[in-house]
Amino acid sequence: MIGQRVRTRLGLALAMAAVVLATTCLAANRAKPTRAAPRSGLPAAVTTPPTGPVMKLAAVDAGRRVRVHAEAAEIDAHLAARWQEHAVEPSPPLDDAQFVRRIHLELAGRIPTYEETVAFLRDTASDKRDQLIERLLASSDYVSHFYNYWADVLRLSERPQKNLLFEPYLAWVKESIRTNRHYDDWVHEMLTADGRLWENPAVGFQLRDDGMPLPYVDNTVRVLLGTQIGCAQCHDHPFDHWTQHQFYELAAFTAGTRTRLGGAPRSGKPGGEAKPIPPPAVRTLVKDARDSKGKKAGALVQFIQANATAVSFHDTTLKLPRDYQYDDARPADPVERELLWGKVPASVRNANGREQLAGWMVSRTNRQFARTIANRFWKKVMGVGLVEPIDDFREENPASDPELLEHLTDLVLRLDFDLREYVRVLVSTSAYQRRAVIHDTTDEQPFRYPGPALRRMTAEQVWDSIVGLIALNPWSVQRPTAVEIANVAGVDLRTATIDDVEQQFDRFVAEYGPGAYQRRLSKVCGYRGQWLLKASEMPAPLPLGHFLRQFGQSDRETIEGGRTVPTIPQTLAMFNGPITHAMLEEGSVVYETVMEHDADETIDIVFLTVLSHEPSPEDRQAAIDELTAADPATGCGNLIWALLNTREFLFIQ
Repeated sequence: MIGQRVRTRLGLALAMAAVVLATTCLAANRAKPTRAAPRSGLPAAVTTPPTGPVMKLAAVDAGRRVRVHAEAAEIDAHLAARWQEHAVEPSPPLDDAQFVRRIHLELAGRIPTYEETVAFLRDTASDKRDQLIERLLASSDYVSHFYNYWADVLRLSERPQKNLLFEPYLAWVKESIRTNRHYDDWVHEMLTADGRLWENPAVGFQLRDDGMPLPYVDNTVRVLLGTQIGCAQCHDHPFDHWTQHQFYELAAFTAGTRTRLGGAPRSGKPGGEAKPIPPPAVRTLVKDARDSKGKKAGALVQFIQANATAVSFHDTTLKLPRDYQYDDARPADPVERELLWGKVPASVRNANGREQLAGWMVSRTNRQFARTIANRFWKKVMGVGLVEPIDDFREENPASDPELLEHLTDLVLRLDFDLREYVRVLVSTSAYQRRAVIHDTTDEQPFRYPGPALRRMTAEQVWDSIVGLIALNPWSVQRPTAVEIANVAGVDLRTATIDDVEQQFDRFVAEYGPGAYQRRLSKVCGYRGQWLLKASEMPAPLPLGHFLRQFGQSDRETIEGGRTVPTIPQTLAMFNGPITHAMLEEGSVVYETVMEHDADETIDIVFLTVLSHEPSPEDRQAAIDELTAADPATGCGNLIWALLNTREFLFIQ
C-alpha cells in the first residue's frame, strides 16, 4: 500500500525536480569518465575506494545455520498460533528486492548499492538470504549501525561535561561491537571499571552521570533492567510499588564510587553526594594555571581536571537525605544495601558493593537483565516491543505476549548473551521477512506482529544511505582510539609542571581539541559544509542545523532521544540541501553507476540504485516522459532527485 502511494506521486515529484534542479551535474555524454582527470567537486578521499578492509570482524558461524532456522521456526510457530487465536492475517512475504533493501537497512544501517542489489537478485542459490545475513553481520557497516543504536541508548557524547574527554569511551563501545563481545561481559566491565578514560575506557559508563550518583542509579536501572525507579529518588513512586527507601538501598551498592584522583571524600550533600578532595599536585597545578596562563587558564584547568578524573571504589555508607519523610526510617539514617529483587550471587557475596551489584545485574538468575535486552532488540527488529515503553516493565504494564517474551529471554540466555547471534535468529524468522504493516500506537489491541511495524529510517540510516549514494569510501576518517587520545592528552600529575601540562594541552588541542577534529573532517571529506562520512564517525552531538539533527538524531542528553517525526526542515534538506546535490557530482557513486551503462538502461539503474527494485510500468512511463522532455542529463538528475524525495525511500517497507 505504501508503494502504491509512492508511485502515484512520482509524476508530481518529477515536476518539482524540474523546478528545484534547474541544472544537473550528470553529463549528457554517456561515455564513462576518465578518473585521471576528474572535474568533481567531491573530495578525493571519498571518491577513491578503500585499499583494504575497513576493520576486521570474526565471521558468523555458518555451521550454526540449521540451529538458527530451528530457533527462528520456534518463534514463527508461536506467532502463527497467536494469529490463528486472534484472527490476524499475516502480511505477505517479502520478495527478493524488498528483502535486500530491508536487511541492509536492518543490519548495515543503509540501503544496498546497485551492485549489491543486482547481485542478490541474480543469485539463484536457495540459501542466498542466509548468506547475505551472515555477510552483513560480519561487516564494518554492522558495527557502524549498531554503534549508532547504542550511542542513542548510552547517550554517547564527546564532551558530556567540559572536563571529560569521552572519545576513548565512544571508541570502546564501537570496539565491543566489532569484537562481538557478549553483552553481559561488557556490561559487567562498565559497572566495575576503574581508572582514567584513556587507560580504561569502560569507566565512561559511570562517568556519564559524574557528580550525580542518584541519577546514575536511575539511568543504569532504566537501560539495563527496563525499570523506571527515578521518581523514588525523592519520594515513594506514585505509579509503582518502589519506595524512596528501596531506591536508597539500591544506591548504597555504588555509594563508594569516586571520580577524582586521591584523597578521601569530605562531607558533602546529604545522601552520599560527597565532593572528593583532589591530591595536592592537582591543586597546585590548578593554582599555577590560574596565576600564570592568562586567557588560557580556564581551558588548562579543565585539561588538568580531565587528567584528574579517574574512577575508583571504596565501600562507603550511604545515608538517607535529611528531608526524609517516611515512617520506616529517620532522616540521615545509614542505609543497608538491598537489591530490588533476588539475592547477591554467592560468587560476589564477599566483594565490595559495586561488584555485588554488577554480579547480580548480569547473573543468569536475574532474568530481568536478559528479558530487557531480549525485548529491546525485538523492538529494534520488529518495530514494537513486547513491553512498551521498553523501559517500563511493571505489573500494570504487562507484555503483550508474556510467553513469547519468556521464550526470547530463554533464547538470549542459551546464546550466552551473544547479541549478534540473537539478531541473526530474529531476522531469520518468516515474521520478520514479511511486508511491513501500519501499526497504530493508540490501538488498545496488542500488536500481534503479522510483519514488522512500518517505520521511517532513523536519522543515521537516512544519512548513511545518502552518503552511500555519494562516497565510494564513507570511512575516510574514523574516530580516535583510546591510545591515540592518551598519546596527546595523558599527563602524569604527580610529576608534571604547569609548563609540561601546557605543552601537552597544546598537542591535544592541535589533534582533538575544539574544532580540530572538525577541521580534519573538512579537509579530508568536506563538501559544501558537510562531511561525507559515516554517521558513527561524526562529532557527537552535532549542531542543531546539521542534516542528522534535522532528521531527529538525539542530542545525547536523554536515553533514546532520537526521533523520526517529520518536520519542515527535513523536507527542505531533501529538496535542495547540499548533501542531495552531492549525489549528482561527477565521481559520486550514483554518477559513476549511471555513467557505466547505456542511456536506455538508465531508468532501471536509477530505480535499482535508489529504491532497490525495477520501476512499475506507470513509473517507467513517467520517467521516460521526463528524460525525453528535457535533455537526458537533466532528466536523469531530476529522476534521481524525485525518487529520493518519495516516501518509499524514507520508509522501511
